[in-house]
Amino acid sequence: MIFDFAVIGGGIAGASVAAELAPHASVVVLEAEDTPGYHSTGRSATFWHETLGGVLVQQLTTASGPFLRAGGYLSPRLTLNVAETASEDRLAAMAARFAGTPVRLTQIGREALLKWLPDAAPSLIGALIEEDSADLDAAALHAARLGEFRKSGGTVETDFRVDAIRRGDGLWHVAAGDRAIAARVIVNAAGAWADTVAGLAGVAPLGITPHRRTIVQVRVDQDLPADLPFTIDVAGTFYFRAEGGARVWVSPHDEAAVEAHDVAPEELDVAIAVDRLETMTGWHVLAVERKWAGLRSFAPDRIPVYGFDPLVEGFFWCAGQGGTGIQTSPAAAELCAALLLGQTPPFDAQPYSPARFSG
Repeated sequence: MIFDFAVIGGGIAGASVAAELAPHASVVVLEAEDTPGYHSTGRSATFWHETLGGVLVQQLTTASGPFLRAGGYLSPRLTLNVAETASEDRLAAMAARFAGTPVRLTQIGREALLKWLPDAAPSLIGALIEEDSADLDAAALHAARLGEFRKSGGTVETDFRVDAIRRGDGLWHVAAGDRAIAARVIVNAAGAWADTVAGLAGVAPLGITPHRRTIVQVRVDQDLPADLPFTIDVAGTFYFRAEGGARVWVSPHDEAAVEAHDVAPEELDVAIAVDRLETMTGWHVLAVERKWAGLRSFAPDRIPVYGFDPLVEGFFWCAGQGGTGIQTSPAAAELCAALLLGQTPPFDAQPYSPARFSG
């Protein structure tokens, strides 16, 4: 069988685009692991907040909100974008950056901050409250999108680790060992391996680089309120989220550039995460219960890449989402599907086009 589209990568980006395409075309998802979503999608500290990634990402996040709310994937929780004395000016800069957008931000001082985070360290002098943020059930979203895809007749090939791609007779021939498929268009949704897939296809890589992000689940010395806001440092040195009872997820907000692989946490990053949590809250960490790491992949300008390669026919990029791939996936998939099907996209596609790197 010759497919219209071969989507390489079964994480949230690939699954979402495939779900949008399947009612209109024949589509196969090629997943290297035995389970789709094993790497970035399955390891994200999933949260939906519109300020993450800047204004160009924000419009995709905001546009994804109705889909995610309607599906029951969002559970409201405020975000506190907190600042220490040395980074206080970042609060005003952040508020200015999102002025004129639908993002609802309220700047507060130390006294108001203590109402939301009573144990805030003395060095935390204020925050921006992000009103409309929410916990995001990524596992349910990913499963639902794969379910939509299969219900529309889509095919998922797991353990399909692509090792050869060639162009011939107007088709792409994609192989994994002795298994092979043919498709008219390749959708490169391979996450941290996006440039590797491009290279196999003879397409110039874009410089999409994976970065390690560490998450630690700890148990602290007090029970925390269920509505404690998601708290993130505007200077980018930590974030944490209460998980119920005395459990907290915390990250040192690390972004170490690495080769694409099955990444694991570094003990130093775990120690930094614990130290930042204790320093910023005064809570004492009684135990590290879990620790893991995932990959966030960025294009050189840190803006996602959606669109046909300007030089190679039938090769489409859906990559470089950084840490925003899950929260933007409904709108990004709609954008990509429109471009792939020759329809009018719901947004101006130019800022995301891979052509921006060809000049």
